[in-house]
Amino acid sequence: MTTPILLLNAGSSSIKYQVIDADDEQVLATGLIERIGQDSGRLTHSVGGQDFVAEDEYSNHTLALAAMVGMFKEHGPSLDQVKAVGHRTVHGGDRLTKTMLIDESVIATLTELSPLAPLHNPPGIAGIRGAQKALPDVPHVAIFDTAFFSTLPRESYTYAIASDVAEQYSIRRYGFHGTSHNYVSHKAAEFLGRPYEETTQIVCHLGNGASISAIKNGVAIDTSMGLTPLEGLVMGTRSGDVDPGLIAYLHRQAGMSTDAIDALLNKSSGVLGMAGMSDMRDLSAARNAGDERAQLAWDVYIRRIVGYIGRYFVLLDGIDALSFTAGVGENASDVREAVVSRLGSLGAVLDAEANGVRSKESRAISAADSRFAVLVIPTNEELQMAREVKAVIG
Repeated sequence: MTTPILLLNAGSSSIKYQVIDADDEQVLATGLIERIGQDSGRLTHSVGGQDFVAEDEYSNHTLALAAMVGMFKEHGPSLDQVKAVGHRTVHGGDRLTKTMLIDESVIATLTELSPLAPLHNPPGIAGIRGAQKALPDVPHVAIFDTAFFSTLPRESYTYAIASDVAEQYSIRRYGFHGTSHNYVSHKAAEFLGRPYEETTQIVCHLGNGASISAIKNGVAIDTSMGLTPLEGLVMGTRSGDVDPGLIAYLHRQAGMSTDAIDALLNKSSGVLGMAGMSDMRDLSAARNAGDERAQLAWDVYIRRIVGYIGRYFVLLDGIDALSFTAGVGENASDVREAVVSRLGSLGAVLDAEANGVRSKESRAISAADSRFAVLVIPTNEELQMAREVKAVIG
C-alpha cells in the first residue's frame, strides 16, 4: 500500500511542491513554479532524476497549479494516486492550532488572520483555492507554522502591553518555523535514543530566516519569533530584536512612514543592513578578508544566538541537546564553532573534527565530555508535513 501526498508551499509569486509517499517516506517528485503574476513564469518539474522545464505566463495561482497538473500528466507520477494535498500555512493564530482538514470555515479564519501575516496568508489562501480546483476529489489539509508553539505558557506568549489592546487585536507571541522545530526536535530525541517526552532541548533553526525554540520534555515553552517573524535573532534581511521605540523615533525624526519602517526592518536590516550582504557564506569570506563591517555583523549575529541559548538554558534548567538546523545551521561550521565556543560556562564542548564534517545525515558534533549533546539535524519540513497529513486522513 502507498500513500502519496502532494505538498504545497505557496508564496506570493512562487509555489514549491513535492510528492512524498507517506508510507515509505520516499520523495516521488519535486517542483517549483516561479514568477507567478509576471509576464514570463517558469515551472521546473523534477522526477526520476530528470528536470522538465516549461515557461509561460502564470497570471495567478490557479493557472500555475493547472500547469503543474499538466506536468504531472505528461511526466508523472500520476496524481490520480494522490491521497491528499497538504498546504503549508504560515499563520493559524490562536484558533487554528493543529493540522486539520480544510473547509470553508478554515479558509474564512485564515482570511481573518491575514493582517497578522499579510505577506504569507493571502498567497497561501490563493494556493489552497487553486489546488482545490486542480484536485477537487481529495482532501486538502492545512499544516500551520504556528501550531507547534500553541503550547507556549501564558507568561511566554503574553506581551506586557495593555491587556484590552492585546485582546482586541490578537497581539501575542505566536512563533514560526514550527514544522521545522517539530521535525528536528523529534529527530534529535530519536538520535539520542531517548523518549521525546523525556528530552529537553534547544533547537536553532538558522537560515535566511532564523528562530530558536525551547522544548521541555517534548513541549515547546518558548520561541524567539513573536507576533510576526521579525522578532528574535538577527537574520539575513530582518533586524530581529530592536527597541520598539525605534519605530516612533524614525517616524518623528526621519519622517518615515510605518510602511517604510516595516520595510526597513524586514527587508533592509539584519546582516544585509550591517554588512551589505545577506548570505552567510559571503559574510564569512568578507570578514576573513578583513572587512570591518562584515566582522561587526558577524559578532552581532553570533552574540544574539548565544544570548537566546543562555536564556533558554536557564528557563529549561539545563538541556539534553542543542541542535543546529536549516541552511546556515546545517552547513556553516564556522557559525556553529563560534556559538558553541561561547557556551563553555554551560558545559558545552565542541569536537572540532566532527564539526568540520559536511554531511546530509544527523550527527553529533560535541566532545565526549560535553555536558549536553550538540547536534546537527538536517530539517525536512515536507516530510513532517506528509506525516501530519497522513495522521489527519487516517
